[in-house]
Amino acid sequence: MAKGIRRWLLGGGIGSGKSAVCALLEERGVRTIDADSVGHEILQPGAEAFDPVATEWPEAVRGGRIDRSRLAALVFSNPEELRRLEAITHPLIFGRIKRLVEGFDGSVVVEVPLLEADLGEGWGRIVVDADDEVRLRRAVARGLERGDVLARMRSQPSRGEWLAVADIVIPNNGSLRELAETVDRVVSLL
Repeated sequence: MAKGIRRWLLGGGIGSGKSAVCALLEERGVRTIDADSVGHEILQPGAEAFDPVATEWPEAVRGGRIDRSRLAALVFSNPEELRRLEAITHPLIFGRIKRLVEGFDGSVVVEVPLLEADLGEGWGRIVVDADDEVRLRRAVARGLERGDVLARMRSQPSRGEWLAVADIVIPNNGSLRELAETVDRVVSLL
């Protein structure tokens, strides 16, 4: 692991426990940013991505808002559609995140469900890792349809791809208590 890294990308597949890790990091005083929340913000009516996304996928607009679950159903089953969406949203999401961390002096962890995150130089990578069956079970327990979860898993990098880029790996196949103990050890590295 590179010494002196103060900017971290936290990733892993759907259901791996990224959000749980971020919550635990925040409880321990580490600043976190959720790229998905930034993505929600830029899709709000009047925000930067609303018009381009509404124009490309008008069937995802419901009541003057972009229905994210409908949009996900349209793009996660089609790699070309997903690339089109990412071409619109990713520059806007990463630009906003860069502005949020600009001038911040402490450690910051940005939860990003992507291998390719264009935030510039000097970012380390933390990967939350869990077995595929554990991830599937967790995502379904959160209310997602099994078929939708499987489609998202197929559209995301594999566990091996995630692990290949990791500076720090947080295993998460066990209990929340076990995860908290692991996060306690990781905080000392940040």
